[in-house]
Amino acid sequence: MTTLTSNNPSARSAFKVDITRGERIGRVSSEWFSRPDDERFLSLSDLYDTVRSRAERAHARTIESAAIRVEATRDNAERLELVVPGQRQAIAPTHWSYGQLCSLVGAPATYMRQLPAPLAAINLQHGLLNHRAELVKTLEMDDGRLELRAVTGPEYGRIWDHELVSSVMKIAGNGTGDTMWKVPGVLDWATMTHNPFVDITKDTTTLYASDRDVFLFLVDDTHPIEAGRLPNGGPDLYFRGFYAWNSEVGSKTLGIASFYLRAVCANRNLWGTENFEEITIRHSKFAAQRFAHEAAPALTSFANSSPAPFIAGIKAARERIVARKEDDRETFLRRRGFSKSETGKVIEMVLSEEGRPPESVFDFVQGITALARTKTNQDTRLELEGKAKKLLESAS
Repeated sequence: MTTLTSNNPSARSAFKVDITRGERIGRVSSEWFSRPDDERFLSLSDLYDTVRSRAERAHARTIESAAIRVEATRDNAERLELVVPGQRQAIAPTHWSYGQLCSLVGAPATYMRQLPAPLAAINLQHGLLNHRAELVKTLEMDDGRLELRAVTGPEYGRIWDHELVSSVMKIAGNGTGDTMWKVPGVLDWATMTHNPFVDITKDTTTLYASDRDVFLFLVDDTHPIEAGRLPNGGPDLYFRGFYAWNSEVGSKTLGIASFYLRAVCANRNLWGTENFEEITIRHSKFAAQRFAHEAAPALTSFANSSPAPFIAGIKAARERIVARKEDDRETFLRRRGFSKSETGKVIEMVLSEEGRPPESVFDFVQGITALARTKTNQDTRLELEGKAKKLLESAS
């Protein structure tokens, strides 16, 4: 296999990676595990068509909460429907919007779902008549029958799912390899190589959408970047990746995360991640403007940016020697807020993985992230990863 460097950036076959370095991120894997087949898409165009179509059949409006009538349906006494001003037909809430409605009036959704529909209707009606905010914003969709997709406060700033997908398509095309950005390949655990070229199927895709959200993950794994050398003399290879998410019905914020990584395994865990950056935007009153002026340009900037600053930062961290003796190593870590126990474990991690004690900033960063991977408590893990990131940034 040809040795790949930043000057020879085309990967036509699998390339060797060292996933013992950097962070492991399980966010994409969580999505991969939880999505049924009908929420998995094989291209960005298919994903866009689906979320755009439902947006075209939906309309939002702000109404007085006291003007909404909640009733048990005539044909099924165990279901609820809403009668709203200006709408001739009753509207059926989805599971999600019913929970939102309960939350708005201060009723516990789990308990309300256990009540007979007529009794639940009485409780919700009372809550709406006494709703302090007075106004609510509804998102209704005609899909053969009228459906309430979301109910939020009047200041909710909706960013449509198709707007996010459209922004991604501007840099990633169809997400299938027509541009550098694509659904990722797969790590071969037997050879520890990442193969960029795998068929996009329901099992391998990383493009998802449900009735309440959209999530997508793409990489540029056909252009691996060399940022230094491994202890065995081989190149330490990375590639760029990002994931983005949104919910037009209010189940989550809009967000974009970008990073460098070394591999993606079959169940879509991200291995050897470095330089993780994240932007989130709450669906507040000016959310659409913030998306237009912050998130979308940030995504384009990352897609078009040179890896040179990243390579330079890694190079500087490798070259900056901060400890040559045992006392120096302990002092270096203790001054940066590590306990005596953590200090010993970080040094042990480097000894185990590198075959020598840490000397450079990069060595210590790898030891800290290795220690973080052993932590089951998320807060502890994130704290350690934050310290590693801060230390790496200090070297550049």
